[in-house]
Amino acid sequence: MSQPFELPDFYVPYPARLNPHLEVANAHAKQWARDMGMLEGSGVWEEADLDAHDYPLMCAYTHPDCDADELCLITDWYVWVFFFDDHFLEVYKRPGDLDGSRGYLARLAAFMPMGDDLSMPEPRNPVEAGLADLWVRTVPGMSAGWRERFAESTRNLLNESLWELANINTGRIANPVEYVEMRRKVGGAPWSAGLVEHAVRAEVPARLAATRPLRVLKDAFSDAVHLRNDLFSYQREVGDEGELSNGVLVLETFLGCTTQEAANAVNDLLTSRLQQFEHTAVFELGPLFAEHGVDPVTAAGVLAYVKGLQDWQSGGHEWHLRSSRYMNERAGASRPLGMSSLVDLLGAKRVRNFTHVPYQRVGPSEIPDLYVPFPLRLSPHLDDARRHTVAWCREMGMLEAQPGVAGSAVWDERKVADYDLPLCAAGLHPDATPEELDLASFWLAWGTYGDDYFPVVYGRTANLAAARIAVARFSAFMPLDGTPPPPPAGALERGLADVWARTAAPMPPAHRARLRAAVEKMCQGWLWELANEIARHVPDPVDYLEMRRLTFGSDLTMNLCRLRHEKGVPDEVYASGSMQALENAMMDAGCLLNDIFSYQKEIEFQGEVHNCVLVVQNFFDCDRRTALGIVNDLMASRVRQFEHIVADELPVVCAEFGLDGEARAALDGFVAELRDWLAGILNWHRGCFRYDEESLRRHHLPPRFTLGGPTGLGTSAAVAFTPLASKLTGGLSGGLTGR
Repeated sequence: MSQPFELPDFYVPYPARLNPHLEVANAHAKQWARDMGMLEGSGVWEEADLDAHDYPLMCAYTHPDCDADELCLITDWYVWVFFFDDHFLEVYKRPGDLDGSRGYLARLAAFMPMGDDLSMPEPRNPVEAGLADLWVRTVPGMSAGWRERFAESTRNLLNESLWELANINTGRIANPVEYVEMRRKVGGAPWSAGLVEHAVRAEVPARLAATRPLRVLKDAFSDAVHLRNDLFSYQREVGDEGELSNGVLVLETFLGCTTQEAANAVNDLLTSRLQQFEHTAVFELGPLFAEHGVDPVTAAGVLAYVKGLQDWQSGGHEWHLRSSRYMNERAGASRPLGMSSLVDLLGAKRVRNFTHVPYQRVGPSEIPDLYVPFPLRLSPHLDDARRHTVAWCREMGMLEAQPGVAGSAVWDERKVADYDLPLCAAGLHPDATPEELDLASFWLAWGTYGDDYFPVVYGRTANLAAARIAVARFSAFMPLDGTPPPPPAGALERGLADVWARTAAPMPPAHRARLRAAVEKMCQGWLWELANEIARHVPDPVDYLEMRRLTFGSDLTMNLCRLRHEKGVPDEVYASGSMQALENAMMDAGCLLNDIFSYQKEIEFQGEVHNCVLVVQNFFDCDRRTALGIVNDLMASRVRQFEHIVADELPVVCAEFGLDGEARAALDGFVAELRDWLAGILNWHRGCFRYDEESLRRHHLPPRFTLGGPTGLGTSAAVAFTPLASKLTGGLSGGLTGR
């Protein structure tokens, strides 16, 4: 059978190294697999299969520095996980046995006990036997936090196989964003990252594990591992197994291109994720250590972990070139080294991420037909909310310069009226009481003002340190215990203290904590945007879309929606993969819609880099119209994914969690509010005066100041304009739909 495409030239900047204990691990792994029942008689593998796959070689390449005992343990884990994958294929995927697979996967959790008591049920099959043996050999000496993280990633690896099986049964190919998100869990690279901590004997401290730099490092590592695997395994997965979860197939379908073109696009994304890893390690770890007061020993441990991830990438690539499991017959074939190949090998495409020329004339935003199939409903209290919001902004001090802060007069009454944030709130919350609509409008005004304020005050002077201090202070104005906040230093703090007090007072403590976390994440997103603006760095598509959910304020507004519909719905339901995918799909649809409308505002008037049309232009090196088509298709695919989850996955979630009628009604109410959310956002973009060219020119008039000197007849021309300031006054993209 001929290869479906030629493997592209890969970006592999670090040479692979081989662990000297390979032969020890090889002998051990074969005996261990036989002891666990994975070879003869298993119906899945024979000894020849294990030899051909050569997992000890993979582990020797991906963990080049660990000792023999550790290499044997790591190798056993990989033998187990690959056996699980093939066992699940033969027993459940090929027959399409979705119901049987659920019970099988549910039992595996019993073989990962969290406490000191490591007793387990009697294993019934080789997968259970292997997991039982590995768990007791691995967890002693590791912290409870590491155990929880590793068990969670193992459960994700196992349970999300149901997502792959469900897609095969329905003949459904995921859209690219959904695919990248779910592939992290199904593909198991986060699980591999946990084993790297064990192998290098350096746990990531709990206080750092959830921070953006460590999360991005693990996510970028995972994406690169999976995308590389998709290139090598396309022939086996798509041709032999009928698999639909393969990045080449996903892009081939989404972009409507040839298999070779899709493979090249996957390789471009793989390169981009590797370079995201490098960018984060070089530019974000140092500030993170300083911010958290990390001591040198702990910092060295984190860096050892990062080096371990780096070794895994290079070693994993080398193994893919050698394993009989993959399409690699012509991987080493020589071909002419043209400019394109040289660019791929050197990773020189990253230069394009820093070469965008700001403030280009692009003309009015083009608005294609948008797929928003939900009816609009508007609150009857809109006019009152409009008056009250202007008054509130004035009372909070948002319509004037902040004392002692140069260039901080970012809003005036005309802008507040033009932006018409109550129109957005009236669509998001059509059934709100007058007081609830006012409060929703105030939240939107606060977030949008903050998002406009940050680039003017901190971006103009590239003062990221001051911006970090400002964000760090916000938590004090959202007290969880009801204690009075400190005196506010300006309009942002005053406004936050006011909306927080109005919102949090009737909430139970858990809801307050969740809401505060959503606000904090949004403001951290502002810092991410600010750092990129200062560096003139156009982010890659994956990092952009994930961070855009935060900067847009989606998590905050959806939390406010969810809190109205939590009666009888367990937290585990909202934490399920289907519910997270549901929320993320709608968040992305709203963000992409905004990017389509705000293209001229951000590119021409603000010199922005955070717009998905620009991100796609930059990544695919295509023109604006092509990029707009891709973004519009992606937005439509996210809405259709939302519809698919509501129709096909939520009924399964309700059944699995045994939700009663009241809980199901609450969940239905939340889903209805998400539909209102997107319909309301579209209506606001069409109805406000923030994105059309006439309004943009009015809002971005250059400020004037009169020079000292002659006065009187004939001296009125002695006025200076500051065009740079006018370009900055629009602000960074983001806050609470106000982009």
